[in-house]
Amino acid sequence: MQDFINHSQIQDVLDRTKDPDKREVLDVIEKALELKGLLPEEAAILLNCGDKELVAEIYSTARKIKKEIYGRRLVLFAPLYISNFCSNNCVYCGFRRENKELRRSALTMDEIRAEVTALEREGHKRLLMLCGESPGRSPLDYFIEAIETAYSVKTEKGGEIRRINIEIAPQTVEAFRRLKAANIGTYVLFQETYHPGVYKEMHPPGPKADYSWRLWAQHRAMEGGIDDVGIGALFGLNDYRFETLGLLYHAMHLDSTFGVGPHTISVPRLEPALNAPAAMKPPCPVSDDEFKRLVAVIRLSVPYTGIILSTRETQEIRSEVIELGISQISAGSKVDPGGYTQKESDHFSAGQFNLGDTRSLDEVIRDIASKGHIPSFCTACYRLGRTGKDFMDVAKPGEIKHHCDPNALSTFMEYLMDYASPETNDVGEIAVQAVLDDMAQEDRRRSEIMMENIRNGKRDIYF
Repeated sequence: MQDFINHSQIQDVLDRTKDPDKREVLDVIEKALELKGLLPEEAAILLNCGDKELVAEIYSTARKIKKEIYGRRLVLFAPLYISNFCSNNCVYCGFRRENKELRRSALTMDEIRAEVTALEREGHKRLLMLCGESPGRSPLDYFIEAIETAYSVKTEKGGEIRRINIEIAPQTVEAFRRLKAANIGTYVLFQETYHPGVYKEMHPPGPKADYSWRLWAQHRAMEGGIDDVGIGALFGLNDYRFETLGLLYHAMHLDSTFGVGPHTISVPRLEPALNAPAAMKPPCPVSDDEFKRLVAVIRLSVPYTGIILSTRETQEIRSEVIELGISQISAGSKVDPGGYTQKESDHFSAGQFNLGDTRSLDEVIRDIASKGHIPSFCTACYRLGRTGKDFMDVAKPGEIKHHCDPNALSTFMEYLMDYASPETNDVGEIAVQAVLDDMAQEDRRRSEIMMENIRNGKRDIYF
């Protein structure tokens, strides 16, 4: 199959849209407000805009679109690394096989239970499960058993994991069918870079060196019955504008092929990692201003998608970027196997990369609630079958927020009742009331009923 990303075409688009005039930029912004998305050529105009006043208008539009589509909710999750053995030698990753100083481990099922128990006792309900690509140390059977084990863990106060999304190496269609049967949520995979030449430089010989096998992975996942997939690029390996357009072409191709675009787009930026030369000295560093720009442009271009921000970024930059269209964040993260239970371990010597935001889940929740967001652990769409095309049918026209805000408030009230510190509870109650006061009458009525049931001892209420 011919690859659907044409790197020469992307570069040509970027060259043709250099130094756009004010009218061109305003026309693209006006089109974005229709909530139907932008073509890559139009996104390139915004990426190439050098006028600070117009850039501010791009940011303002991103805020409006995010609120219009998803309301005030901000979904929280935790990554769960179960193994850091890897057969690849990616020059930006701490897990690379030539990193002889990395403390390697593959968690046993008992150790996975302990990790999940620790996460549940913090209040987490959603996980992203990951592992290095090592058929001998972490085969598919092991990964599926880990999923089943994590779902089986129940703790006090109704603690449970309600949805596990996964990020693992590309699989065959049959393997994706097995993962679908294991009750996963979204299958996430980063292309890392959409430039074949750069991809080859970053991925020495190993399973991951096959650019095309990776590029077509989401297609095979959807053929295997997984109707929610996530894409991403690792910013810092190549020109951030090129990679942003690569993501948009990828999203367009999924949408045109399956009628379903990416459920999420992730925007990780290179952070230091042990014995990973490209991570210690990024080939194409992305400044904070460029990072904010790319997030805003993705929000204007693919308004229906969830944009994921990780704890690679510092607290300060996360606070800024969240306002520009982010809809999901990780919190209280550890990126080494066993990190949630090994309190005194040196996480950097076993982790995939360095963390920028090391705050606890409670601290993150208090912070984002104080800024007017509603922390959400909602899994309603997955569990009601509102996925794939059914999700897009309510997300694309902006109707999903009528589900998102009430369900977010319900899960947030669970957190406040069961896990929040007194300080976070006080901030949370103020945030809840502010959101209720801004809601449409029917959404408010539904939310108040759901939250009253939570206060009266019921749990896991959603629609």
